Amino acid sequence: MRYIIIGAGAVGGAIGGRLAEAGHEVALVARGAHYEALRTHGLRLMTSEGTRTHRLPTVDGPAALGELRPDDVLVLAVKTQDSEAALEAWGPAPVAGGGTAAEQLPLVCAQNGVESPRIALRRFRRVYGVCVWLPATLVEPGAVSAAGAPLTGILHLGRHPHGTDETARRIAADLEKAHFEAPVVPDVARWQYAKLLGNLANAIEAVSGVLTSEEGLALFARVRAEGEAVLAAADIAYTGEEEQKKVRDNKIRFEPFDGSERGGGSSWQSLDRGTGTIEADYLNGEIVLLGRLHGVRTPLNELLQRLANTFARERRAAGSLPVAELVRLADEAVAFVQEERAPRP
Repeated sequence: MRYIIIGAGAVGGAIGGRLAEAGHEVALVARGAHYEALRTHGLRLMTSEGTRTHRLPTVDGPAALGELRPDDVLVLAVKTQDSEAALEAWGPAPVAGGGTAAEQLPLVCAQNGVESPRIALRRFRRVYGVCVWLPATLVEPGAVSAAGAPLTGILHLGRHPHGTDETARRIAADLEKAHFEAPVVPDVARWQYAKLLGNLANAIEAVSGVLTSEEGLALFARVRAEGEAVLAAADIAYTGEEEQKKVRDNKIRFEPFDGSERGGGSSWQSLDRGTGTIEADYLNGEIVLLGRLHGVRTPLNELLQRLANTFARERRAAGSLPVAELVRLADEAVAFVQEERAPRP
């Protein structure tokens, strides 16, 4: 199978580079300065084993790649806010022998959140969800750091909305030869919702920096509790902390190459690169949506969604809001909701 990585950034670049190292045919899809760097210099992938440069076919869309093959696997690794545009571009792409990508090819959503597989299923017949545990950073155009060791990542994989099949098992087998663990599970959404709860911290990290202070961690605990209450009200199952811990079991340790502390995650990186967009609508915003659907107030996640979007839109510096100020705003948001609920005299 040939793997076409649609969005060869941090996660996509790490997956594509590792698959290429394992001998698989890989094509990268990127845009802007990253596309130019990949085309000119190749993908520079940094792992605990060293730095390698992979000169892989790189395109900015399906037309540049030509007719797709029946054995192609599309790996969607853009941020969720970019999924619709990517699917619109790739869905109609013709496949050799007849049909389109949307009709003939498997689409693997290797992204944060739970919304992209739903978006994809409107267009693609065969959609696979992935719960992505993969510490990776787009360091600069053309360069991706994947500092996990001994495994690069753990990628739970399954059909969306549920089930498994031979294609999932073949993809998993390829990933497991490429420094990943890739359990094939019939309930991948259960793992994705668990990851979603952890990703509620992304907006805190984006606006106020990496979560290291007691204040920041305490705020995240409140934000996560809000998310757990919403999932309970919606009757949505997710894997618990013990089950997740058992699966990880020190399989992924962060091993920086220069002795530095771990940098920010995906949302922080979006602000740091000044992309103008951020994934908060599909992380904290997912909790807000479910809360509104099921009658649960979510003032903390609403605040974080709004702040993250404002920071992205106005291109404010990542981590520039002091944690103490963020906590103050959070307390105000909760107090406002409590005042609204209080009985009127």
